[in-house]
Amino acid sequence: MHWISRAGMSALFLALTAASAQDAPQAVQIPQQSPANPPHLPAAVSTPAVPRFMVVIDAAHGGNETGARISDHLLEKDLTLSLSIRLRSILSAHGIGVVTTRESDANVPATTRAELADRSAAAACILIHATTTGSGVHIYTSSLAPSTATRFMPWQTAQAGYVTQSLKLASEIDSALAHAEIPVTLGRTALQPMDSFTCPSVAVEIAPLAANSSTKAKALDDAGYQRTLLDALTAALDEWRNDWRQQP
Repeated sequence: MHWISRAGMSALFLALTAASAQDAPQAVQIPQQSPANPPHLPAAVSTPAVPRFMVVIDAAHGGNETGARISDHLLEKDLTLSLSIRLRSILSAHGIGVVTTRESDANVPATTRAELADRSAAAACILIHATTTGSGVHIYTSSLAPSTATRFMPWQTAQAGYVTQSLKLASEIDSALAHAEIPVTLGRTALQPMDSFTCPSVAVEIAPLAANSSTKAKALDDAGYQRTLLDALTAALDEWRNDWRQQP
């Protein structure tokens, strides 16, 4: 197929008119345009790639670092790993990319965890801990003073450039847990590897659920309680994904 410009169409019309008047066939020269670059089509515009929404899940402890003893048959390191793997599966089903800092009962150094998190360019980093103290969930953000800088920060205080965003992420998680009727205690603390994370970061410490007027007491190994916690975290990260996409 050849493209015919407006000038070409006028030339064709005049030529055909003249041919008809003289009642004799005449050769008509039709101006041609390259099919690859028609005159009225704009040039192709490249669209920049949109970064994928990534979440880092850091299961606390591992190996000889056992963490708290949750019960006679359950250690913190095993519970956090189990919750990390299950949360990864749920988030993946929601189309959220996930990086985990450990996949087995291994003692992963804090610096290695921070390197994994920082290389992932994550939109959220969730550190999972567990305790037998208190009720519901304790949410911690870094106690570092917020900084407007996000580049060339000292390794052990890199989180300072993300504290403001981390507080917003903590608020999203708090709202989702409250909707699930799980009590929340908010706090700030100095914690590695979180203070070295270059992403909005929140430490989620899960405690048993104490009985109250509307709920029954639930232990940390209660399957239904765990599922409610994981669903609430997923809902919070889904909401955070919407907020993250609207950021400049």
